[in-house]
Amino acid sequence: MTERKAWKINGFLALLILIAMLVAAVFNFVTGIMAASLGKIILSVVLLFLAIVLSTGIKIVQPNQARVLIFFGSYLGSIREPGIWMTVPFSSGKKVSLKVRNFNSEKIKVNDVDGNPIEIAAVVVIKVIDSAKAVFDVDNYEQFVEIQSETALRHVATKYPYDNFTEDGSSLRGNPEKIAQEIADELQARLSIAGVKVIEARLTHLAYATEIASAMLQRQQANAILAARQKIVEGAVGMAQMAIEQLEESGTIELDDERKVAMINNLLVAIVSDRSAQPVINTGSLY
Repeated sequence: MTERKAWKINGFLALLILIAMLVAAVFNFVTGIMAASLGKIILSVVLLFLAIVLSTGIKIVQPNQARVLIFFGSYLGSIREPGIWMTVPFSSGKKVSLKVRNFNSEKIKVNDVDGNPIEIAAVVVIKVIDSAKAVFDVDNYEQFVEIQSETALRHVATKYPYDNFTEDGSSLRGNPEKIAQEIADELQARLSIAGVKVIEARLTHLAYATEIASAMLQRQQANAILAARQKIVEGAVGMAQMAIEQLEESGTIELDDERKVAMINNLLVAIVSDRSAQPVINTGSLY
């Protein structure tokens, strides 16, 4: 069901009309009693009855609020404009907040794509944009948001590893913006049926589960060391190759293959070693 505007008139004008009807009813009743006129008495009763009936259509709408009007089971429309209004008599109005709200999910435990148990939580910023869907298409849209947020969070968390030390591929820890956007997109697809717009979604908690936190910390450290060593070796090889090429291009010294291997070995040991290299000064002949 899609939201539509309900029929309404200005409430202050309606109040003036109701007051005028009540005054007319009292006046006709008093004059009817004094003049013993049955017609005026009946008219006063009719005016009083109409005033009471019309007064049931008075509705007050607060700022950032919508009133969903229902008339004996039929949806009449919604009133979004704040103020006092008069609409169809005997219609009931259900309030729906249009304010932007934060929903903080609980910390949930889920396995990432590698099967590692992790704890994850998120905050979702939402706003109702269709009051009719929020009231009629779901039983309780706030509870619906809560359940669907947890479902979307679980689904996205199972698609990525917690961490990824390789250059290609995304991870929950390494790509928070991408993960947040994917959670928001998936939530929007799920919450459209409830007339709710997802403004933003952000991860508020991300950690390994307690039972494997220590082991995974050691694994992270080992992976970080391996990744750093790989970069160091790549850089050392490039530096050694550059040194040999520059020596050959300058022509200041000529090295045979054996001396090239020895020089490369010394450079690699000095660069790759995790300790400061101890220089050895050769005072003899190169050969």
